[in-house]
Amino acid sequence: MTKDIHLKDRLILALDMPTVEEAARLVAQLQEGVHFYKVGLELLFAGGLDFAQHLKAQGKRVFLDMKLLDIGNTVERAVANAADFGVDFLTVHGQDLKTLRAAVVGRGHSDLKLLAVTVLTNLSAEDLIQQGSTLSPSDLVLQRARLAQEAGFDGVIASGQEAHRIRKAVGQDFLIVTPGIRLEGSAMDDQERVMTPEHAIRAGADHIVVGRPITEADDPRAAALAFCQHIRDALTLN
Repeated sequence: MTKDIHLKDRLILALDMPTVEEAARLVAQLQEGVHFYKVGLELLFAGGLDFAQHLKAQGKRVFLDMKLLDIGNTVERAVANAADFGVDFLTVHGQDLKTLRAAVVGRGHSDLKLLAVTVLTNLSAEDLIQQGSTLSPSDLVLQRARLAQEAGFDGVIASGQEAHRIRKAVGQDFLIVTPGIRLEGSAMDDQERVMTPEHAIRAGADHIVVGRPITEADDPRAAALAFCQHIRDALTLN
């Protein structure tokens, strides 16, 4: 796979909100300022699947953030249904090869891109110890990125703090999608491992996922355009 990523696809807006009505109002307000949207668990349980199809019908790109983790047969069938659904990205927890390989089988020959969730950006080293891991967040992310590549995934979800190590380990043709993005001096909210858009892109991220810094801004469209400018500046300097 050779990457050819249009600038307008670099920013993915997380529609992490409780109702489709709120999401629809925001999308209308953003107009052409955002082309790529993430629909996650919160919105999925409030009519988000139908809204995802609505976005696709409008010519938008859609990232379905389901973070699948189950027995192989279930994951395979769920991914097959998502592929038929026509979304662009789908997430699966990248904890083991059985799950990852089942997702690849389910994807078949569709254009669906599979992304392995490495370590959630709100987790610290102490949180991972509670989960039974003896690895640092960075080392665990790297291990799971290698598993995802071995399984045939298209990329990973990982903090910008780990993007440079991942890029060195997996090469240029593997997608790195980075949440936990904040502008310099912004509130971290519930995130632990954050990074600015410029640093994430320069470290090797292909896409950045931004939620509250845009959705809760006084002027969401202006905020989205500002993030796009930060991405453009980072790419120019790379």
